[in-house]
Amino acid sequence: MPWRLVLLFAAACGASTSAASPSAAPVASPSSETAEAAVAAVLDDWHDAAAHGDFARYFGHYDPAGTFLGTDAGEIWDVAAFQDYAREPFADGVGWVLVPTRRSIRVAPSGDVAWFEENLASEGLGPSRGSGVLVWQEGRWRIAQYNLALTVPNGRLPEVRALLRDELPEGAP
Repeated sequence: MPWRLVLLFAAACGASTSAASPSAAPVASPSSETAEAAVAAVLDDWHDAAAHGDFARYFGHYDPAGTFLGTDAGEIWDVAAFQDYAREPFADGVGWVLVPTRRSIRVAPSGDVAWFEENLASEGLGPSRGSGVLVWQEGRWRIAQYNLALTVPNGRLPEVRALLRDELPEGAP
């Protein structure tokens, strides 16, 4: 559900829309009925912050011990390293634009962990996939891990592997 619709729905139901904001006041863990919508709102706001180069809002959604796994095998970044990488692209007011086209969210029975996977559209990357884990901390959902992956049709894998042959580590099959 697009983030604007989530916010409109929450407002129509009389709920506070500040739960998606990194500066929201701590509140109790959301009920099972609202946890998935709250996680979706955080992810949508996070993607929107990237699209608008809003560094503080984007990184405010992370668990301080979070990890971002990028599309390159060497892109395994803690939050501080990812912030260093993102400063330049965010400086011009547009970090990157990844638009969710499909998303699935599951929340643990304990209500304090959620995981998701989403298909993404992007002019720069083309079709891609994001997946990750959010944790309920200090009264809000925080991104503990995000994994951005390029999708390769199985039939094209030999071609892609041939292109990457020089990039493979020594001893790789």
